[in-house]
Amino acid sequence: MDEPMPLDDRLPCGPSLSEDPVTAMLDDRSPVRTPPAAEALEAELLALVTQSRAQSVDDPFRNPVLAVTLAITRRLDSAEIGESDLDALFEHLRRQALDARAGRLRAYVGLGPDAAGGSEADLAGRLVAGIARRDGDLEAFRDLVGRTAFAAVFTAHPTFGMPKAVAAAIAEAASTTDAVARASLVAKAAGVSSRPDANISLDDEFDQACIAANHGRSALDRFNGALLDAARERWPDRWTEIVPKPLAIASWVGCDTDGRTDIGWWDTLRYRLISKRMQLDRVMRDLPEVPATRVVRELTAGALDSVKRQLAGAPLLGTKPSLEAVHRFALALIIERERAQVDSGPLLAGLTAAISAAESDEDRRAIAVLRSGIAAHGLSNALPHFRLNASQIHNAVRRVIDLEGEPTDAAHRRSHLATINTLLNDVQPVAVDFGALAAERASAARLMMTIAQILKHVDGTHPVRFLIAETETGYTLLSALWLARHYGIADRLEITPLFETASALEQGIRVLDDALRNPHWRRHLKRLGRLCVQFGYSDSGRYVGQLAATFWIERLRLRITELMVQNELTDVELVIFDTHGESIGRGAHPTSLADRLAYLAPEGAREKSQADGIRVRLESSFQGSDGYLMFGSADLARASVARIAEHVFADALTDEDAFADYVMNDAPKATGAGRDPIYAEPDFAAEFFRAARQSMEELVEDPGYAALLGTFGPGLIDKTGSRPAARQSDSGGPAMITHPRQLRAIPNNAILHQLGFLANSLHGIGRAASRSPDLFRQMREDSVRFSRAFRLVQHAASVGDLDVLRAYIDTLDPAVWLERARRTRRDARRDELIVVADALERLNLAPDLRRLFGRLTCDWLSLQTAAPDLATMPVRLTLLHAIRLALIHRIWFLAVHIPSFRPQSGITREGLLERFLRLDIDGCLTLLDEVFPITPDPTLGLNFGEPPGPRDVGTYESEHATLFQPIRRLFLRVREISGMIQHEVGAFG
Repeated sequence: MDEPMPLDDRLPCGPSLSEDPVTAMLDDRSPVRTPPAAEALEAELLALVTQSRAQSVDDPFRNPVLAVTLAITRRLDSAEIGESDLDALFEHLRRQALDARAGRLRAYVGLGPDAAGGSEADLAGRLVAGIARRDGDLEAFRDLVGRTAFAAVFTAHPTFGMPKAVAAAIAEAASTTDAVARASLVAKAAGVSSRPDANISLDDEFDQACIAANHGRSALDRFNGALLDAARERWPDRWTEIVPKPLAIASWVGCDTDGRTDIGWWDTLRYRLISKRMQLDRVMRDLPEVPATRVVRELTAGALDSVKRQLAGAPLLGTKPSLEAVHRFALALIIERERAQVDSGPLLAGLTAAISAAESDEDRRAIAVLRSGIAAHGLSNALPHFRLNASQIHNAVRRVIDLEGEPTDAAHRRSHLATINTLLNDVQPVAVDFGALAAERASAARLMMTIAQILKHVDGTHPVRFLIAETETGYTLLSALWLARHYGIADRLEITPLFETASALEQGIRVLDDALRNPHWRRHLKRLGRLCVQFGYSDSGRYVGQLAATFWIERLRLRITELMVQNELTDVELVIFDTHGESIGRGAHPTSLADRLAYLAPEGAREKSQADGIRVRLESSFQGSDGYLMFGSADLARASVARIAEHVFADALTDEDAFADYVMNDAPKATGAGRDPIYAEPDFAAEFFRAARQSMEELVEDPGYAALLGTFGPGLIDKTGSRPAARQSDSGGPAMITHPRQLRAIPNNAILHQLGFLANSLHGIGRAASRSPDLFRQMREDSVRFSRAFRLVQHAASVGDLDVLRAYIDTLDPAVWLERARRTRRDARRDELIVVADALERLNLAPDLRRLFGRLTCDWLSLQTAAPDLATMPVRLTLLHAIRLALIHRIWFLAVHIPSFRPQSGITREGLLERFLRLDIDGCLTLLDEVFPITPDPTLGLNFGEPPGPRDVGTYESEHATLFQPIRRLFLRVREISGMIQHEVGAFG
């Protein structure tokens, strides 16, 4: 493996720290000059990147990114570039990144020039025509559009990587065709930071989810209205019999307690009441004020007043309510319960009566649209999804069951299943009241009781989704069923296993098989009429790789269908909820929303379900500010709903012959039996994805991979959500990451974005392709399924570059810094470089990182051989990495000048410098503020009745002005670049 090009600091430099403590590093007090225009500076630096790349082609020992980093460092040293220049350049780069992102968003959802011209009407008309073509009647159309076949689920997690104002500007810019208006919106957004809003709370996440959900609901209303219009044209006397609700909106924000304890049950109840209020507000807003609607309007107004009074007594977020507050809240819920309505039945009956009594088709249509929205969502603006972890279920059941060993221990599998079956034989429901809920300490029991109270006092129209993360045994599902029966809600709870980890993907079919062997579970599914499963792409993607994950998930889905047939459950609906973020590192397809939907529901799995007569409902996650962008405006939401509807009704929108060639976007058209050749080559598919998975699993266990992710990767990203902060080490500062499992999936992926190589979407594919290169190329050309999946790799390659990654790795290599010290002619800089090298030597990361880079490079070379058409990282994105590396280096140069101090809380100066190298800048500066105060000792001059003892009489304004404040400004710019990189890549984590 080639060694890095030696770095050279021999160009003329400005004053060193030893000569002038004020320094010219990034200070506008440098010699007076005319700042270059941002455009000119960008053009100059972009040309530098292009030139450096070209030179590296014939010089294998040169790292083009570090060469640019060094050139930028020299210009910062000589004050050719100052703070004002960087700020202007950053605004210019932000503007381009935001404009490009808005354009990509518009294309992604297929928002065409006729966005406001009624694409819903075209879709609805084609559906009715499709029914007529198949000799169908009104009943066939009613059945087609009357079953909810897809739900968009708004999820959260710490994925709010951009400010709300910037997200809103991107959505608005993507929605407009006016070039001047778009430029104005982008320019305004570029004038503010790309870093996320500070202190993002659960309320903030909920508010953003509500905005997206409201846009989604309005888009659904328009689509349902178009379906009614098409039905009225064909069946003018019977169209009001149709209640279209093919699509729905759901959310788990405020209900997802997996991995967190900061969401109180009162918070969840409050959010559900807000959702109820929003639904009632929608009815009052859209209900025609005609005599036919008087009863419905009075019913809704009364319910709305009661819900508002209930909300007035709800404890606020972040408070621990007293028993008195809980008592007042409980009484408000109970006293207002009947008037507030807890089931949509009376409202639906009133709307149906109003349709019959209305005098005009216009009024009947408006009422019918409202009826559809309530039929799909009950008394909620968005259907709720609750989630917790399997371990929390196990802990709650341990109080009544004494088991030996862990539930996941295969040696005790049969005994655990037998014991929980015995409990299910005898379970009796208990009463639930708010006092018991307030006293309950077990997370799973408390969540079950919360759901019971929501069904009883807020909205009991529809069964509630109950997701269980890390389900790896059938015992978990049966334990959840016991808890549901214990609290009297089993018939209203959709217990849903999440298959996400490598183990769960392997064992998922056994989990379901064990549960289905139990008569209690089979009866539970029959009563509900649904089997719900959740597939996760975050942990599966980062542990086995995204491409391998899609294969294992599809395989598991096919086997679930077979299992349902074996257990005579073909009359039970299969609900598949795919959770993923918007990043390709978490499973969302980067090409288009149409491709994304087809990628999550592959043709083979769809055909299998259809052949076996199993109805399937699909649900897909739209996560955080990135995902909410697709519903960030009315036009974007309409386009997103249209793409979803096209996917759901693909069969009905085309005739039978055309459907054989029906593909999304520009995917190649499959031919032959089975439609897609990937299914005709099961050995190739199994071997390809097994090789990719094996490579990724080996990478995850590589110590260098943990070092890459955990050294200063976490320091590159801001906190982007309401989850609690990462754990700390005993000696202060962030804990050293020794395995990727110590990071959550979202920061894991975000760090890979920031380091310039998306290993979870790229690594292992080269090794897999090299097994059978000719068949690999054939599948790329002929297979819709395979080529669509491979486009994830293509996109990951387009925003990744091994030269960028090598630059970050070399930054952590003491040998590189010593080589730089050997060649510099500046004594002060030489001293700085040596101190940094010594500190890096103590961290001892280089050997593992060098081996890691070799592993990644070998696979990448194989991938390039198999797919020489892969794109490379854009020059602008490469420049951002180079600038940020220059700023990180300058932080380190400043840090070595921090004066010596007595150990504080076990932290020595050497330990502090190591924390600087890991970019724990905020923590270091907080400590330095204590060690080197800028304000005088407040006890000076006070008489304490005794002779005064020793005190520090001085303050440290100079250190703050010349060291700490410049470091703080530099680090703000480091994080600012991270925000820009996020926009260039297209998502956070």
